[in-house]
Amino acid sequence: MSRLGGPAARLAAACLAGGLLTGALAVALTGCGIAPTDVIDAGEPASGVKAPGQPTADVQLFFYGPNGLRSATRPAKAPADPQSAIDLLMDGPNHAERQRGLSSVLPKFPGRLLATTGRGTVHLTLPMNAKLLDSASLNQLVCTAANARVPGDKPPGEVTVTIVGDGVRVGPMVCGGNNAFPVVQPSPEKPAR
Repeated sequence: MSRLGGPAARLAAACLAGGLLTGALAVALTGCGIAPTDVIDAGEPASGVKAPGQPTADVQLFFYGPNGLRSATRPAKAPADPQSAIDLLMDGPNHAERQRGLSSVLPKFPGRLLATTGRGTVHLTLPMNAKLLDSASLNQLVCTAANARVPGDKPPGEVTVTIVGDGVRVGPMVCGGNNAFPVVQPSPEKPAR
């Protein structure tokens, strides 16, 4: 029988030690008293793989939770424009969002909401009187539209959203944090006498 020496002997010893360690771990873990469990539903599965160097294309939708208006981020293949984001919002929270306690306060509209955009602006047309919306519904619509991809590359807090329905106009409004606020224009100063 030939004798192993040098690197070959060290490799053989390492393999033997690794095998013994694996066996010891297997024996130790079997007796640690952890019982098997069933599959636990934890929301929707992950989807898609972001290409290296590409910005994320998430869609921000706004729903209500126990502590007020909250954003819900959904993965998307491409950045969503305001029309796509509003359409998703109108479908309501998905299963994972409902599990987090999120819900929508938007009324059932008698038709589709239409979103048109300009540089830093969104114009939402409702199939009903815009004054009938409560502030919670306005918050959901304004913040969802402002956080979508709007031409002009303005941050969401600077995108103005105007809602029109049945000849009534509400806004322009901006999403400040998690609430919609009317845009306040400074009054021109009167000349001093």
